[in-house]
Amino acid sequence: MRREERGIVAAFAITALAGIGLVVTYWNGGQPQLEGLLLAVGFGGLCVGLVRWANTILERGGPYEQQRHELASTDEDRKAFEADFEREGIIGRRSVIVKALGAAVGAMGVAALFPLRSLGPKPGRSLVETPWRAGLKLVNDRGAPVQASDVPIGGLVTVFPEGHPGSADGQAVLVRVEEGLLQPEDGRESWSPDGFVCYSKLCTHAGCPVGLYQADTHELLCPCHQSTFDVLRGAEPVFGPAAAPLPQLPLRIGDDGVLRAGGDFSDPVGPSFWRHQ
Repeated sequence: MRREERGIVAAFAITALAGIGLVVTYWNGGQPQLEGLLLAVGFGGLCVGLVRWANTILERGGPYEQQRHELASTDEDRKAFEADFEREGIIGRRSVIVKALGAAVGAMGVAALFPLRSLGPKPGRSLVETPWRAGLKLVNDRGAPVQASDVPIGGLVTVFPEGHPGSADGQAVLVRVEEGLLQPEDGRESWSPDGFVCYSKLCTHAGCPVGLYQADTHELLCPCHQSTFDVLRGAEPVFGPAAAPLPQLPLRIGDDGVLRAGGDFSDPVGPSFWRHQ
């Protein structure tokens, strides 16, 4: 193998080793500085190898000029061409270069797959489901169950599903109004026993917490962009940029007086723009 060809193979081998190094680094948890160095070495070796390989294909010297009528190959040229194909050494050296290139590209390709791990686990149903399940108690931020007798008419309490106090997607606002005022949607007549009604605390505009309640108008207010929701009519938006009502949580009161969920929210929580994408 000639010196030039050895240099090409060495450059591709460096790229392959850099790719293997990236795989090992990713597998062990990653290290940004080392990953950047290995990427630079890997792509640098690939570029050097390809450039040097291209230089060996092109004839050096020149430029050369040849008369048109002398384009036909001479007997010496044909014999030299045949000899090139019969010399296994040259074909073998080219095969080594191609294999080295394949190893380099393959190693870097495998390394490129590993950053997918950084995206984390698949979201699964987490975008459309929350920790709420039928029978779970409503608890406060300390994990204490919320008794129906603890919430006066006109009161508001931030609640979470039992076992998940502080849950980001499970947080909800519990409001109590006078019985007979609520105008539930069809199929939700049993969701608000004794005037208790519960909605997701995440605004359907930008996901800000809906934490203000105007008891005289029975409206929930999001302080971020002033979206306002009618508590009596399924938390329909009546003002501001929100275009969808707050998802409602079905409720029931247990024999022990503790408020419990009848299931998950009626719709995916948070901003509504992606619900029907």
